[in-house]
Amino acid sequence: MRRKPGSLTVLAGGTGSAKLIRGLAEVIPQENLTVIVNVGDNIRLYGLIVCPDLDTVMYNLAGVADEKRGWGIAGDSFNAQKMLACYGLETWFNLGDRDLATHIHRTALLAGGLKLSEATRLLAEALGVKARILPASDDWIETVVHTSEGWMHFQEFWVKRKAEPKVLKVEYQGVEDSKPADGVVEAISEAEAVILSPANPITSIQPILDIPGVRKALGETEASVLAVSPIVGGSPVSGPAGRLMAGLGLKVSAYTVAERYRDFLDVFLIDRRDEALKNAIESLKIKCIPTDIIMASRRDERTLAEFIIKTLRAEGASTSA
Repeated sequence: MRRKPGSLTVLAGGTGSAKLIRGLAEVIPQENLTVIVNVGDNIRLYGLIVCPDLDTVMYNLAGVADEKRGWGIAGDSFNAQKMLACYGLETWFNLGDRDLATHIHRTALLAGGLKLSEATRLLAEALGVKARILPASDDWIETVVHTSEGWMHFQEFWVKRKAEPKVLKVEYQGVEDSKPADGVVEAISEAEAVILSPANPITSIQPILDIPGVRKALGETEASVLAVSPIVGGSPVSGPAGRLMAGLGLKVSAYTVAERYRDFLDVFLIDRRDEALKNAIESLKIKCIPTDIIMASRRDERTLAEFIIKTLRAEGASTSA
């Protein structure tokens, strides 16, 4: 399949993804960026379809994200939430008033017969986003966590219960019967390079990889495939990845992440603190490069993005800045 010069495709989900995508959007034209986003976090609340990872990517590319919180829209108010509480409804999943407008419009578009990918395109265009944002699938996929207290939606496990219950199993309900959204496989096959962002490997990246055809596309693409480790020094940079990995009997390590991606990964960026893992990771036939991957500031985001572009160029990708 013909590759599009300068095009980058990113697999994304969560706040680590958003930071890297912000950095990439500063060093390459946004038009050259395609983001394939996890949909396993999607949830139905108050009769609305809420897509947290899609919205986090969209808000960040639109420049309206609340960077301090890591979710939602900057400066949002929460009056609707207060009124819902007055009616006796649970409000553990915070939805700002302007954020609610997104979910209302999305739900109406879907009820009118549009696919999630079509609704996402309309929402992103309205906010002036020039990158292409693709839900990994138009089908309903729901990440559920089997815990010591029973099954619960991932959002309930993470947001409501603060990842406190013991993890026994993670399941992506609906994934076996799903298919990639239009354009997803092509975005992987036609890209100059594919990047797996430093996202939770269990609940952000795996639900994408398990969609029939996605992992195969990653294995067959001629593009360089690079991943950034979400684990530094034996702990996740953020989020519940450590709790989930440990609960599934996996060692919380950058090596474990590399091993899960070994069938398609060409280059793996790890933090300098994990340099001792370099030889073990390279024994998997993956090029391993220690560098500074913590993105504590916007400058860090840009620096890591520039390093990734430089690395990809060295791998033969004709990325453009």
